[in-house]
Amino acid sequence: MFEKILFPVDLSKASALIAPYVTEIADKFQSKVHLVFVARGMMNYQDVYVPSATIASFGLEITKGGQKKLEEFVQTTFKDREVEHKILVGDPAEEIVKYARREKVDLIIMGTHGRKGIGQIVFGSVANYVVKNVSMPVLTVHPYTV
Repeated sequence: MFEKILFPVDLSKASALIAPYVTEIADKFQSKVHLVFVARGMMNYQDVYVPSATIASFGLEITKGGQKKLEEFVQTTFKDREVEHKILVGDPAEEIVKYARREKVDLIIMGTHGRKGIGQIVFGSVANYVVKNVSMPVLTVHPYTV
């Protein structure tokens, strides 16, 4: 039923709390797990007076650091499982949706930090955007109530 499961992570402690849900469902359905971490694109800052070379260099460092943290996360959290893992760059919500469509995943399992009120308005909700913009099922897990 679920051949490919997408697990977008933010590499916070919350990601590790959600991982057991991913592994249990993946085991049940013998699914391949795809992990993605989305580094925010730095090109949003090119209108600010910062040299393009500085923006590009900073963006590269964020991507490299994200790759290292993602590999550590895979080794510690999914040590006995082969997982596809990738760094994406851009808006997290949009990149997750694009990846899910491109890779034709069957299920997305992702965390929600449960922001309410002004926090949700100001910061938006990645999970909310994903749920509204994909055709496959999305399982959202609030990591601090598990």
